[in-house]
Amino acid sequence: MTLEQEKDELKAKLINLGYFKTPDGKQLYELTYKELENIYNQLKGANHSCN
Repeated sequence: MTLEQEKDELKAKLINLGYFKTPDGKQLYELTYKELENIYNQLKGANHSCN
C-alpha cells in the first residue's frame, strides 16, 4: 500500500469515529501521515479506555 493509500485509510477511520477537523481548524487532508496516525491512536485509546 502506498503512503497516500494509508493516509486515505486513516482519514476514513477518523471520519468513522466522528473526527473531521483538528482543534485548530485543519482539515484531515491537510495533515501528514504521522499526524493522522497520532490522532487515530489517541482516539482509539480514548474509546478503548471507556469500554
